[in-house]
Amino acid sequence: MHELEPFYNWRHLYIASEDELSPFYGYFNSETSFTDHIYDHIIHPQWDNIGSETLFIKVIFTDYKQSFAVIEMFGEWNDVLHNDVMFLKRDVIDAMVAEGITKFVLICENVLNFHADGTDYYEEWIDDLDDGWVAALNVREHVLQEMNTYGVDQYFVLGGRLDYLSWRTQSPLKLLAQVEQIVLKRLGL
Repeated sequence: MHELEPFYNWRHLYIASEDELSPFYGYFNSETSFTDHIYDHIIHPQWDNIGSETLFIKVIFTDYKQSFAVIEMFGEWNDVLHNDVMFLKRDVIDAMVAEGITKFVLICENVLNFHADGTDYYEEWIDDLDDGWVAALNVREHVLQEMNTYGVDQYFVLGGRLDYLSWRTQSPLKLLAQVEQIVLKRLGL
């Protein structure tokens, strides 16, 4: 797991730690020291710690004019034991929404497990977005099933074409256009 690092091909366009409006402004990622771990596995030092023991993220792109952000996620999303959605919502999403972000693209291909415990924070997240949305891309089948079982699918746009979207080969704005087209069609807008 220590070799799996966040997507870095958009770093010439955006770096969250250099963005004064980002909740990660000034955040330091070591290039050599492995300080974080998930259970007994060390992880690559480029992942950003959100206060959870099992879920780490990287905000890989934000565009304030387009009101959207792309967040890559890594680890086990565990609301039962660690209330990960609370950390994500309070410490990251709330700060981004305060700066006008209303469209979130979550890259979930590296979310290895999902354990739900309720939907309060998910409901609050969507309520905060007005006309915005949250789309989850490339969710693993067992994670998607768990999200659907616990009703998270009523808050996030999941599944279908979003599960096999080739996002790495696109620019962030092309990705937004493609995801937004899917989302708006799915929402009937």
